[in-house]
Amino acid sequence: QVQVVESGGGLVQVGGSLRLSCVASGRFISIDDMAWYRQAPGNQRELVAVITSGGVGTYSDSVKGRFTISRDNAKNTEYLQMNSLKPEDTAVYFCKHTVRIQAGVFQFRREDYWGQGTQVIVSS
Repeated sequence: QVQVVESGGGLVQVGGSLRLSCVASGRFISIDDMAWYRQAPGNQRELVAVITSGGVGTYSDSVKGRFTISRDNAKNTEYLQMNSLKPEDTAVYFCKHTVRIQAGVFQFRREDYWGQGTQVIVSS
């Protein structure tokens, strides 16, 4: 069983910063991609940023230049540094880890695990 837990959300004023964290625990071999999504009320969940196991990050156009995704493989943790926050960044933020699970001798399968979400509110 794999657990993924986010932390770091909260209330911040426009232009402020927050740092989200997401840690995975349980039985797995390794973690491939780590990603952050967000969902605002009435909207679909959208991809914010994703980082590969090699540390290459990509971003949605709406956060490019303001958000930075990073990871610490030794701690099975990813981070999302959010700067210059805007009211439209208000949402519940979810992390997703694609983990490798042992599936047999010399075999593995990939599974996605989501965190429970952390609320970010940007007030004007």
